[in-house]
Amino acid sequence: MPRNRKLDIILPCVTIENVAAEGKSISHVHLPEDDAEGPGRIIFVEFAVPGDVVDVQVTKKKSSYLEGRIIKLIKPSPSRLKPFCEHFGVCGGCRWQPLPYEFQLAAKQQQVYDQLKRIGHLELPEISPIIGSEKTVFYRNKLEFSASNKRWILTDEDPEALSDSEKCGLGFHVGKFFDKVLDIKRCWLQPEPSNAIRLFIKDYAIRNGLSFYDIRNNHGLFRNMFVRTTEKGEVMLIVCFGENSPAILPMLGAIRDKFPEITSLYYVINTKLNDCISDQECILFHGEDAIYEQMEGLRFKIGPKSFYQTNTAQALQLYRKAREFAGLTGKETVYDLYTGTGTIAQFVSSKAAKVIGIEYVPEAIEDAVINARANGITNCSFFAGDMKDILTDKFIEQNGKPDVMIVDPPRAGMHPDVVATILRASPARIVYVSCNPASQARDLALLAEKYKITAVQPVDMFPHTQHVENICKLELC
Repeated sequence: MPRNRKLDIILPCVTIENVAAEGKSISHVHLPEDDAEGPGRIIFVEFAVPGDVVDVQVTKKKSSYLEGRIIKLIKPSPSRLKPFCEHFGVCGGCRWQPLPYEFQLAAKQQQVYDQLKRIGHLELPEISPIIGSEKTVFYRNKLEFSASNKRWILTDEDPEALSDSEKCGLGFHVGKFFDKVLDIKRCWLQPEPSNAIRLFIKDYAIRNGLSFYDIRNNHGLFRNMFVRTTEKGEVMLIVCFGENSPAILPMLGAIRDKFPEITSLYYVINTKLNDCISDQECILFHGEDAIYEQMEGLRFKIGPKSFYQTNTAQALQLYRKAREFAGLTGKETVYDLYTGTGTIAQFVSSKAAKVIGIEYVPEAIEDAVINARANGITNCSFFAGDMKDILTDKFIEQNGKPDVMIVDPPRAGMHPDVVATILRASPARIVYVSCNPASQARDLALLAEKYKITAVQPVDMFPHTQHVENICKLELC
């Protein structure tokens, strides 16, 4: 079938059966060529709720499954909720708004089981009930907004009637369209002044004729921005520009004057082809060089490049459970791999003899050292570098054999060399924290050579999305 050929398959009155992976729901249907007596084909449908009766347009046809979108809601499920965000259905985030929160939690619990058991084929204990988030809106402490000179045009808009400035947008990338940005009026993910700052910056850029970024051609002045907040109301703003210009400093000055509550105001001049700022210079324009978060009496410095869990309240739940799984008595040497700003390392330090933290980003390690010193912690040591290059047999010989390892890798999971080193080090316990149960399952299958999983605890860090955090406790066989 030609790649771009539109499928002319309409399935009437499909009853949605359950929630599936990747934020979709699932049903079983028959196509005209199918055996009507068979169980039917699996179809995944976006933005559907179990119990909905819908007409579905098939958008993808594979031998083992179909994908589709709702073209008409015939009968809404009794459980269906009205989406609270005006951007629902176009914005790629918060896809589960129509789904009651208890349904979301059940789906995430099932997702963890499916990834570990059905896909990873791992031997599991009973999975503990997922820890839900007390906040289901305004729960994030960090958001990134992208600027574009060619925003996503809504269906009720006439592109020909829009001026160049009206075609500019500041918001989130639309799924499957890397070069399109949905202009966001109000986002429900981060508390104020996040929305107010974003709207002011967009208005300022348009009023002053500043060019918005063109991602296809890699030019334009205003590129993207990051907003970070803390539980105590501190705000960090990082404004990124695609080129240097005399217009930058007046813009930053206007932001500073409009929002005196901004604690820390940075800017970045990024001329490369991606938006990542980990390898860019962050220039402090106004205020403090960092903001600070507190947790169980510990104070953590958060700089412009620092990794910090984006749901602060749930991070506390996550770290408490990780510490519980570590089973520390005060005598152990603990390795905290992918330590970020040393949050988990310091969180468990009072229960350990020594903690070794390793992280790729040097600036994060600098913050970790500062945090430990400020918190009066003397038994933590931190090292910066690529995990597979730092964590070697020689490193372990020099720093001590770990009794416990806590690992919290990025979504891709751990490099095979890192897993191999862990197996040779053979700590008595491993606590594996993951934001991606699929890559976690792959790594756990490798660790199963020496370890058994003795506890599993899902944690919901991101309500209204399909994402789930999961903690596994492993013990040496």
